[in-house]
Amino acid sequence: MQWANAVSTRASLEAAVAEVVDKASALLQSPADLGLVFISAAFTSEYPRLLPLLQEKLRNIKVLIGCGGGGIIGTNQHAVQEFEGVPALSLSLAQLPGVTVTPFHIAAEQLPDPDSPPKAWVDLFGVSPAEQPQFILLSDPFSSGVNDLLQGIDYAYPGSITVGGLASGSQTPGRIGLFCNDKLYRSGTVGVALSGNIVLDTIVAQGCRPIGEPYRVSASERNILLALEEQPPLEVLRDLISSLSDADRQLAEHSLFIGVVRDEFKQNLEHGDFLIRNLLGVDPKVGAIAVADLVRPGQRIQFHLRDAETSADDLEWLLQRYQQTHSHVSPTGALMFSCLGRGEMLYGKPNFDSQLFSSYMPNIPMGGFFGNGEIGPVGGSTFLHGYTSVFAICRQP
Repeated sequence: MQWANAVSTRASLEAAVAEVVDKASALLQSPADLGLVFISAAFTSEYPRLLPLLQEKLRNIKVLIGCGGGGIIGTNQHAVQEFEGVPALSLSLAQLPGVTVTPFHIAAEQLPDPDSPPKAWVDLFGVSPAEQPQFILLSDPFSSGVNDLLQGIDYAYPGSITVGGLASGSQTPGRIGLFCNDKLYRSGTVGVALSGNIVLDTIVAQGCRPIGEPYRVSASERNILLALEEQPPLEVLRDLISSLSDADRQLAEHSLFIGVVRDEFKQNLEHGDFLIRNLLGVDPKVGAIAVADLVRPGQRIQFHLRDAETSADDLEWLLQRYQQTHSHVSPTGALMFSCLGRGEMLYGKPNFDSQLFSSYMPNIPMGGFFGNGEIGPVGGSTFLHGYTSVFAICRQP
């Protein structure tokens, strides 16, 4: 198994395509079974020209998928870099012996009904659960039905790993670019199912730290918290904020989130045990809090804060844990799906997440993009995240 990645910041699409194909092909030195291309929004008007240009130079590639992004991630002379707000093109090529690569494009109207049996999802992808596929998804942020899609994959393919992101670069439906083999799509989801001699390990860095203590939800209605430990949630939150330091109180004004505990039976909670969700608003009359997810009585939640230092510490902790638990493995390539709200906007300097990753796993070719949402697993289920960096680390079993 081999991976290669190349990135170009040429302003001419022809020149950028020629550069990434020449560099990545020279590094791989073998026919590619899979290609992943990510193109910056600076080329939005030229999306229809991308695939013909690539196919002219990549004549033997079996499967090619990709999308547009508000920022692009790629490997430049062995250093992974993040390119935000400039023309950029990233191409990853992979030789995957013993791996079956099944590409697909799925429109929102093709998704099975939520009450459909697993077979409906299996028929949609054309891949048997017995093959234990792992999925890479690239979706349109406007109409893809991505949450239903993720639940369907988890339902039909238990134990599968699914990663990816929502394309970005335009606030206008119909101008997003999704690429699958020789076709440009403006909506839905493109992706691949990978089965056989391959493992995708994941790191999902949500970038938050807990404050206070966990609370059990004693009353809720859909996404509305009505009672925490039999108390009005807003009253609980006010008491918590009054106990914080001045710096954390200021942070809570604009960077307060809610973490939903994924494992109801785990007592000692740590990084990765929470699904971080936005706090949407409050109702002072009844003391309720609205959360950007469904919550049910009996679940535990804990309030969280996010800032650059917390985000850095979170990712470093996750990388250290991965290194400790996977000291025997040799990754061959990686993908990074990051939020537009991270990068320079969060850290005030470029390349932070990608370079921190590379400091723990050096010389691993990596491509990716900054998107409108990130797809990755937390607590055994797959979710759509925000303000997150999801890393997919490719290796042999």
